[in-house]
Formats: sequence, C-alpha cells, structure tokens
Amino acid sequence: MTENDAWLSHLETANTNKDSDEIEEREDEELFEHFAITVDKGQALLRIDKFLVNRLDSTSRNRIQAAADAGNIRVNGTPVKASYKVKPLDRISIVLPYPVRKLEIIAENIPLDIVYEDDDIIMINKAAGMVVHPGHGNYTGTLVNALTYHLKNLPMFQNGDMRAGLVHRIDKNTSGLLVVAKNERAHAALAKQFFDHSINRTYIALVWGDLPEDQGTIQGNIARSMKDRMKMAVYPKGDTGKHAVTHYKVLKRLGYVNLIECKLETGRTHQIRVHFEYIGHPLFNDDRYGGDQILRGTTFTKYKQFIQNCFHILPRHALHAKSLGFIHPTTGKYIFFDSELPEDMKTVIEKWETYLSHRNLEENL
Repeated sequence: MTENDAWLSHLETANTNKDSDEIEEREDEELFEHFAITVDKGQALLRIDKFLVNRLDSTSRNRIQAAADAGNIRVNGTPVKASYKVKPLDRISIVLPYPVRKLEIIAENIPLDIVYEDDDIIMINKAAGMVVHPGHGNYTGTLVNALTYHLKNLPMFQNGDMRAGLVHRIDKNTSGLLVVAKNERAHAALAKQFFDHSINRTYIALVWGDLPEDQGTIQGNIARSMKDRMKMAVYPKGDTGKHAVTHYKVLKRLGYVNLIECKLETGRTHQIRVHFEYIGHPLFNDDRYGGDQILRGTTFTKYKQFIQNCFHILPRHALHAKSLGFIHPTTGKYIFFDSELPEDMKTVIEKWETYLSHRNLEENL
C-alpha cells in the first residue's frame, strides 16, 4: 500500500466508518498532517481536486472531493472546497484527527461463513461484531484481514489494499450477507449495480412500538447530526445530506415491538437505524439511536427484567442483512442469496412471541 492509499483509506474510514459503526468526533480535536505539497511558481489556476488527482496515485477525483467536503484539505492552513483554484506557492495539506500510521494489511486465518464462491465473487454471511475493513481503531480482525488470507493467491488481495474487493459495507454490529468481488472486472460490474441502485437488498429488523401501517416508505436526506456528532440524522427539508429511501413491511406485530422487513433504494450510513429513529420507532437495543431503553410497555418489574434479558441475549441492534440479489458479473444472469436469522435475533423474537401469547391469555381470563 502506498502512503497516498494509506491516508485515503484512513480518511474514508474516519469520515464514514460504516463498518466499525463509529462516527469520529472531529471538532476541537488536534489534527495531524498526512500529506503536504507546495504548488510550483509557474502553476496556472486549477481546481484543487484536479490538481491533486494528478499528484496522488490510485486516487479518484470523487475521493478528493469527499475529503474537501469533510474539511480535510487545507490551503495555507485553511479548509477549502474542491472548487478552490490553486495558486503558485500555495501550501496544500491533508489533515486527519490522529497521527500518521502506516497501515499494513495482515492476512489472518479468521473463519468465515462462505455462502457461495466462484471465480468472480464470494458471498459472506458476516457475523455481528466483525468490522468489514481495517481503519482507525480497527487494524486487525476485520473481514478484509480474513479475505486477504482466504484469497491470498489472487492479485487483488496481494497489494495490501484495505478495501480489496469491497463494493458495499454493513455496520459492525449488523449481521448478514455481503458480496465481495475477486477481480477488477467483477468489482466494476458490481459497483455499477450498487451505484445504479439495481441491487435487491432485504433486511430484517426488530423495532420498538407498533407501526401504524402494515407497510410504508420513509424518505429523508441523511447527514451527520448537528446535535450529536457521533450520530447521523434525517433532514427532510432542504439540500442537507444525501437522498435516502427505505421501504418497509411489518412481518409480525409482537405487542410492544414489530418485526419488519426493509428494502433499500439507497445505501446511506446507518440508513435503516436513523430512518426508524426519525419516525419514532428505533431498532431494538440500538444504543446509538435510543433503542437500548424501554420505549414501550409497562412499568412492572417483571417486564423490565424481561427486556433486560432480551438485551443480554441480543447485545446489539436488531438488524440482519437477510438477502441479496444482483446480476452476476460474468454470466449476466440474476442470482439471489438468502440467509437465516442469527440465533440471537431468533431467540429474542421467540421470547417476544411467548410474552405476547401469555399477555393475551391473561387478558382473556
């Protein structure tokens, strides 16, 4: 991995951190310089994103623009936008809120639940608790570390790229299906389908409360929260954030919680979690978005103990990436993969079913 790749990988992780399920606090922190260059005396006026893309190896203009939007690109010490025109003798630097660390991808023999594999793709059923790629605070034990070991004979996984083969990500504490490309051609084909929103993705979640409709759609731009920088938030009006659409269907009404199926039109950071918090139905035991409190039900001690037992069985937010369908990059045929709910979610759902049946029985006595 080159130094340029290293800081860009760190940058993406610090800005989005979709896999580690962390959103780094950026304000009032010491910043460290990861890259610097002084513009030549004879340099003509040129947008800074175009200037940098020609000077950073393996770096796309989109990644540079994202860095500028996040305030990580400075000119003479001041943050600038991607449209800034560089001038002779400008000092351009890229800063991050932690010291430079050369990130080495270590191949680790970590067991993986491989659902399917051929010459082009590998389908993984990721366990909750596993971070997808290395980054700030998570340098080992990730899915990429495991893939680098499992696919060590493939060129794509021999260059120390911390995002080798990845075309999408799911949160650290979300379980479920993830497709990984095994070569550049497959990566490009899959990435285009995700970009075009033609991928069929289904999630299963347990949410607090009883939704008023059997099915519905949640729309609202998503961006970092202005009140809590560790969270994302919905901005229903204006241009703040990125367009996000979540469709849902109620599968089971279990009294004070609902089991739902979600289908995504878009794939934003924490999309399902923040969308359901926005409509007042946070995911069960989602500590980031308020679901780790008793939000519905009674004040009886027995009920409180029941909820705490459920939280102990399911020590994470109740979300599973259940199915994934897409066009195979080589055959051109549609393929579909489905997965079982993990034991922690199944057990908690069964406990809620039992609780509801007992409650109904008592009410009918």
